[in-house]
Amino acid sequence: MMDKGDSPSAAICKLCGNAFKLPEDKTDGNLPRILACGHIFCTNCLASIECEGAIRCPDCEFWATLPEGGVNGLQEESRIIGLIYTAEMNQIKSLRCNGPKVCQKNRTSPRASTISNSDFVKQPADIEKIEKTVDESLVQAAENLAQLENIYEALTADLAEQVKRERTRLEMELTQASNKAVHMIQKWKDTQLNQLKKMETHFPSGRAVVSHVQERIKALEIAMQMAREIRRVPFLEQYCILDKVLETLQTPVDHKAIDLKCIAEGTGMSCVFQSDNVSQCLTLSLKMEACGSNAVIKQPAGNHQSDDSIKSSSRKHVKYRNGFSNLPSSKPDKWEPESPGASRSSPQGTHLAPKPAPRISSFSDLGSPDVIIEEFFDDNPEPVTPTGPEMANIEWRTQRRRKCHLRDKKCKEVTHWVVVTHVVNPSHFYVRYVAEKKESEVLSRKINELCVGEGCQFTLGDTMERGSMIFVKWKDVVWCRATVVEVFQKSCVKAVKACPVTQLASLRVFFPDYGFTKSITIQSEKEAAESLLKAVNNHLRKVAESVSVELNNFAPQAVRCSLKDLVPYNLTEGWSEEAKAEFCCVVGSAAVEMRPLGQDKDSLLVDLRKAPMEQSTDVPISVREYLVFIEVARFYSPVTLGRKPLMYYPPVYPEASAELDAVVSHINSLSDFYIQLVDNMESLLLSAKLQDYYSALKDDEFRVYCPVIGQACVARFEDKLWYRAQVISHPGGRKVEVRYVDFGNKQVLSVSDLRKIKDEFFALPAMAVHCCLADVTPLDGESWSEACTKRFISLAHQQLVTVKAKGKVPKTEPLPLGVFVGGVNEPKTSIAELLANENLVCFKESKQRTKNKKPSRPDSTVWDPPLEPGAAAAKAEASGHVTVEEQNNDPVELQPQLKLPDQRKDLKVMVTHVNSPSSFYVRLTNSDRQLKRICELVKQECALMEPQEVVWKADMYCAANINGVWERGRICSDVTSSNTAEVRRCDHGNKVKIHVSNLYPLPSSLIGSLAMECTLNDIRPTGGRSTWTDTACDLISYYLTGASALMTIKEEADEHPLPVTLSCSNRMGEYISIADFLVDEGLAFRERKPKVQKPKETDTQTPATDPESCEKERSNSPPPVSPFPPTQAASTPPKPFPRSIVTAEKVKTSMYNPPELPCPGHILINVSAIGDDGVIYARTQSAEYQLEQLKEGIQKSIKTLPRQKPYTWKSVQGCAVIGPDMLWYRGQLLELLGGHVKVQYVDYGLVENIPVVHVYPMLLCVEVPQLCIPCQLFGINPVGGKWQRDGVALMREVLLNRSVDMQVVALPAEPRGAVTVEIFLDGMSLSRILCHNEHASMDGALSKKSLVVTPPASLLDVWDISTESLMGPEEPVLGSFVSPNLPLEGEHFEVRVTHLWTPNEMFLWPLKDTADSEMMDDSLDEALTRINADITSLPRLTSFPYGGPCLAEYSDGKYYRARLMKFTSIEPLMILVQHVDFGSDDSLPTSKLRQMPPELLLFPTRAIKVKVAGFKAPSVEWHGDVLPYCPVWSVKAVMEMTDLLHNNITATVISREPELKVQLFNEDRELVHLPLVNSGLAELD
Repeated sequence: MMDKGDSPSAAICKLCGNAFKLPEDKTDGNLPRILACGHIFCTNCLASIECEGAIRCPDCEFWATLPEGGVNGLQEESRIIGLIYTAEMNQIKSLRCNGPKVCQKNRTSPRASTISNSDFVKQPADIEKIEKTVDESLVQAAENLAQLENIYEALTADLAEQVKRERTRLEMELTQASNKAVHMIQKWKDTQLNQLKKMETHFPSGRAVVSHVQERIKALEIAMQMAREIRRVPFLEQYCILDKVLETLQTPVDHKAIDLKCIAEGTGMSCVFQSDNVSQCLTLSLKMEACGSNAVIKQPAGNHQSDDSIKSSSRKHVKYRNGFSNLPSSKPDKWEPESPGASRSSPQGTHLAPKPAPRISSFSDLGSPDVIIEEFFDDNPEPVTPTGPEMANIEWRTQRRRKCHLRDKKCKEVTHWVVVTHVVNPSHFYVRYVAEKKESEVLSRKINELCVGEGCQFTLGDTMERGSMIFVKWKDVVWCRATVVEVFQKSCVKAVKACPVTQLASLRVFFPDYGFTKSITIQSEKEAAESLLKAVNNHLRKVAESVSVELNNFAPQAVRCSLKDLVPYNLTEGWSEEAKAEFCCVVGSAAVEMRPLGQDKDSLLVDLRKAPMEQSTDVPISVREYLVFIEVARFYSPVTLGRKPLMYYPPVYPEASAELDAVVSHINSLSDFYIQLVDNMESLLLSAKLQDYYSALKDDEFRVYCPVIGQACVARFEDKLWYRAQVISHPGGRKVEVRYVDFGNKQVLSVSDLRKIKDEFFALPAMAVHCCLADVTPLDGESWSEACTKRFISLAHQQLVTVKAKGKVPKTEPLPLGVFVGGVNEPKTSIAELLANENLVCFKESKQRTKNKKPSRPDSTVWDPPLEPGAAAAKAEASGHVTVEEQNNDPVELQPQLKLPDQRKDLKVMVTHVNSPSSFYVRLTNSDRQLKRICELVKQECALMEPQEVVWKADMYCAANINGVWERGRICSDVTSSNTAEVRRCDHGNKVKIHVSNLYPLPSSLIGSLAMECTLNDIRPTGGRSTWTDTACDLISYYLTGASALMTIKEEADEHPLPVTLSCSNRMGEYISIADFLVDEGLAFRERKPKVQKPKETDTQTPATDPESCEKERSNSPPPVSPFPPTQAASTPPKPFPRSIVTAEKVKTSMYNPPELPCPGHILINVSAIGDDGVIYARTQSAEYQLEQLKEGIQKSIKTLPRQKPYTWKSVQGCAVIGPDMLWYRGQLLELLGGHVKVQYVDYGLVENIPVVHVYPMLLCVEVPQLCIPCQLFGINPVGGKWQRDGVALMREVLLNRSVDMQVVALPAEPRGAVTVEIFLDGMSLSRILCHNEHASMDGALSKKSLVVTPPASLLDVWDISTESLMGPEEPVLGSFVSPNLPLEGEHFEVRVTHLWTPNEMFLWPLKDTADSEMMDDSLDEALTRINADITSLPRLTSFPYGGPCLAEYSDGKYYRARLMKFTSIEPLMILVQHVDFGSDDSLPTSKLRQMPPELLLFPTRAIKVKVAGFKAPSVEWHGDVLPYCPVWSVKAVMEMTDLLHNNITATVISREPELKVQLFNEDRELVHLPLVNSGLAELD
């Protein structure tokens, strides 16, 4: 970079060192250009490192793809160019300023006049030269004038276009702002209208008169009733005062005492429109601000309320996307019937406690001998006119759509409590909602009231018709509505459509409120018409037309359901009686939990779950899974189970190299056996408790009906004892295979031998540790022989052994162990050596080489690094253990695995990769020749290999082509379908992601690694953290990556990574300890170790290891240039003397008082901050007032800054902080980070990293508690166990600086803990919003809690006020689009491609030759043309269901048919739609969506999504431009396919399931995709 005043040469390229140059007339420049990673280099350097259209950044090694123009197409760094240009212009100006001074000086000298006279003599020659110069200047001026005119025209045109574009944008923003203002006015109007319900309080005199008249009426009615009873029974006179009753009856009405004039009095209130203040209000609310070219018009900061209300109103669409309200405690408003009568009889219902419905069998219990009602089951009824059940699911479902919100496809996440009323089979049954119990009672009461009178009785002239509604008597006192399904007349065998009631023999009726179909026989002792009519009226009633209209407002209470994806176990026999019996047994008559999964015609596809009743660890029983498990049903398609069972805690693995006593509990082989550590006596107590508890249970208690793979349970073993187990498979036949987690053995058991596990038995982890015998392999290298396994069992099974772990492995893999046997006082013998001596196993190669070699004792001396590298080299050469300087031409002996020398100090290494001070990779400098040899061998091996398909798994070795060089690598994780593998470079340590096409299997002879992972010894992270800070990691990575260093291995250990000390040389050539450097920088602390014996005074110390001399240098010298502190010269070794240490002042402060917690209930709060962990920090309204007073008091109390001193921050909790606005705040110290501290503002909740100089260890206003309350949301769990960034960002977007309603659900046990709350945004639950956006999921244990979360009560729920005039017309409910009929498979038909997604996925429009189809297409175009001509008459879209039809505006300004897909953004509100006649999609605001007329649904859609069969994307990675949404396809392939599809195309259907596949042919009946395959842009499938 170049500052002002610098020369142009100061701006140089950091890669080549040359200066950046601007292009001139005849020379090309060397401009600075920016790579995609942000680094800047000159054009010449970038051109030199370009490789096949891509550049690898020299700084960060990031590969960037070049644009079409190559290096010259990269973006230029305008800032550096501007600085260079400014410097050149300043230089030119300085030259121009110096020119006139020289001329003036020359004119004053005698020599100047002499030159002037001589010039005057040569005037004719100069005139010709001047004329020539002037002519050339005129020509140049003409060219300049032409260029200026062209520039002027271009600028004029661009300015006009920009003005037009800005005008259009501002018009749209003005419209949006005015719409917001209209919305606010409408909201104010609604608020004021809601206040009108309190108007009666303004008439106190009238209310007093009305109350007096009401009391008089009540007294008179009581007196009249008493008088009638006395008139009927005279002796009742002695129980009352007759004179007083007569006086009340005879008292006349006193008109004077009743003041009727009070009704004429007014309130004196009025609504006045103040026009004088309108202009000022509009100026404050709607403001035009001057912004940059990329900015938008924003509202003032003080107008948050308007902006927030618009946001919240727009988000209401999110709440009703699924067609239902997410709140469990109330029904949505659209459930309310339209008619006033229905609204009075169907009040708003709430969720009630589950209560069993009447049993089915009770319908047959009738008291009259004249009527016989028998239950009728018909699994395959004959096709009849849609009455009965069919009418209940066709005609009445149109009434129920306003009410039953389970029909939407997005309701899968909501469950409901239901009662099963009737079962035909698991695919045909009926349920009733428990939440509609109150509505059912209202309906039953209304029907009984109608049937009591004589107006509903049949007469001699009435007829009984099929499909009519009647009332049927049940249990002598209860009447139910029913639909006539079949009518049988006397002397007729077949059913008739209608017959007189006097000729009625029997009839079949369907109860829509229960789902039953009943057969009723009419019997009478006499054949007379009156007798038959009486028998009919005893148990049947007719429904008048007016009553039928009123009852139609009550939807059928029974909903037909079917278990989704379930078919009979034996498809030929259908559903068995056992399946029905098991279904009824599980469901019973109690309430069950229903989860809707979709809809199929007139049936709701669901899954029923029987809620757990015993303990928290129990899981609901899925009826589908239970029927499948007992083998009476099966899934006809793969089903993914949505719940995960609780698992045991994994076993505790022994520490590495620690010798422990254990018992081998189970042996499968030498690489698969289990042990139990005997130092834990809890296992014995656990076994005793299990036997005591489960032996006392009854047979049916804690039964497991439907075990799930991985479920924890208790199983009964062969010895009839109970043990903890885990289900691992389902063999079939109602049996399960379990593994006993405390022993390791497996067994197949009957499901009757399983019991649910109690919570207390989950406390202990699994006792069986999965192990393998270390350092041995089978004799054949593949499998263990039977003799070997038997010998191992005889030595170790159920024996007390001593084990020693050989390292650390993931808990999913067996732990390698060394197993030793022997008595208490006897020497221990290794089982591996015993087996090897018996020739049953063989040792591994590393073990075999060291078997007969006595290992040397590790050197435990802590070596200090030398002062100079020459001294270390000389010392190494003298000792003869490191000879890296030897050069010879002999071939290098191949050593694929790193071998450390016997001497472990002062090893010369190169740091290849750094993660943190606890994890970095080094390579010995003398292994460079080995690395080169290995790379050559890997390249030779890969050249001989053919490409092959390999399933890459974790920890597999491979040969990787990284940046054109073949290296050894190791797979980090299993390679999935993405075809991208993460590989660790074995000889460098870092990880890279490459395509699987660049991976080959690595020969076993080359497996190994020359890089070893190390950790710095004797230091630890600061602040009590367990991990290193990013500052420490970045600093050590910056200075160590690629650097040469001296390494000393501290101790001989099997630890991984290896503990070492590392020293690097600074710019003065002196070696500095990296650990000391991190400690001096405040990024690390010393490990606390016991004191060691000091060295003798005769021992010499180098300056680099003398701590006192280093401290002297640091305290007396200025800050060094290099990152490592300098030391003294080697020629003058320092003498130790006392160090001068500035002692830090010890300060201790306590925390501020905890906040005052609110009481449970609804309160209004302001959200001030949201932490990264999802904790919401809020203040109440009273706390807001206290905060203003607190801020004012703090600023007044502190006039000057306290003196800054060095403090010990270890005991500091509460503190005072100077904020970025230079104001004082109260804070709490969280963590010390070098020169910064992490502080939380206790009154705001914000967390910041602040320099130490801005924090003071003192408390401010101690008497005031914390004003910010930490809150956590109730009943939800974040995805992945912790809040992700996008979820926290959404909460911050909708909550920060907003005043919202909060319900306090539960208070914390600790006063500083988080309060459990539920937050509502304009009635919408924040928890539901987060779950809808897939940032969290509802807590499965929520149903077991007694806490009930309710939204804030709405004013309309309290007061009975009509809102008919305030609500617009209800949007009609439309069906779905009709798909076109395709020809049969194999038949060719013409198509037209409307939209191309990928080369093998597109949208087609079938072109048929029939005249009807052409007429249909013409009529659709005519209908769209007619609608677009008067598009303003169509209302805007107000309901946004998934897949709902609508009219959407296209880029040409016309409206076309579209389907709603999803919400793409909330602010502004944008919705993704798909044009059904073209296949393309677009994100549009709601202003560009209109309600679609129903007649447009009659036309089938023109675009069908298909997949073209026969070819697929190439397996070789494409280095050019690829599709961003489908990277396997290149842009060139899409362009080529587009050209191929422009001709006449025919298609033929290949398959319809699971997706529609076709083949496309050109005019020559050849496959369209063949040219694409021939050019290498695709492959045959």
